[in-house]
Amino acid sequence: MDSFAHDGLRFDVLDGGPTDGEVVVLLHGFPQDATAWAGVAPLLHEAGLRTLAPHQRGYSGGARPRRVTAYRMEHLVGDVLALLDAAGVERAHVVGHDWGGGVAWALAEQHPDRVASLVVLSTPHPAAMLWAVRHADQGRRSWYMLALQLPVLPERGLARMLRRGGLARSGVPVEQDRRYAARLGRARDLRGPVNWYRAMLRPSVGRRPGRGGRVTVPTTYVWGSRDPFLGRAAAERTAQHVVGDYRFVEVAAGHWLPERQVELVAREVMARAL
Repeated sequence: MDSFAHDGLRFDVLDGGPTDGEVVVLLHGFPQDATAWAGVAPLLHEAGLRTLAPHQRGYSGGARPRRVTAYRMEHLVGDVLALLDAAGVERAHVVGHDWGGGVAWALAEQHPDRVASLVVLSTPHPAAMLWAVRHADQGRRSWYMLALQLPVLPERGLARMLRRGGLARSGVPVEQDRRYAARLGRARDLRGPVNWYRAMLRPSVGRRPGRGGRVTVPTTYVWGSRDPFLGRAAAERTAQHVVGDYRFVEVAAGHWLPERQVELVAREVMARAL
């Protein structure tokens, strides 16, 4: 498949590997796109796994609603469920990085029947994140989330940063930095992705921000000890919110694990999916 529809939107998907293999859904973060998995996916294909990597809401050309509330978590989770339904997949192994990790946590909590296993890169459990904001240094690390609440200005500044290779300077490989900039290098293209942050302060119906349930599915959480955005306190506290089989993998790396830790990420996914 190369696309699917949900909520009146059309999402682009990168579908690879054997069509009869176990399905792995790969959810990218910000400000990336589905090509963040360009190094990981072929290794999974060689192992006999099929991958579905969507350009998520705000990133696909046909899925860029303007309203901030269209980016609340229930809609983001609904997009992944619609992907599984469109592919005819009852249960999948779900992998998420950065904001994609946030969606993966929520999906596993709310729909464990659709998640065979969970691998989250960088992003701690949201309740652990909230605790660390209040009790550790996570508030200092997350200052930019408040800055992104401003209208218009964040999109303009981020667009300039992307066009000037700012992600490459933070550790993203140059080739992928250029791909991300080609998709998101204009302010109007960043409105949807930035709205993920704005919607974060407009909680989903019936849920308070950062107050999810416990995860019951087999889970691996991979965290880079040099991540400037996500600190140790939330990473270590994440274990308190998983009651299923749990593995915590600390690696001496930064934030961009799908691009920079390709073999390690593939290995951890295969350990759950095979």
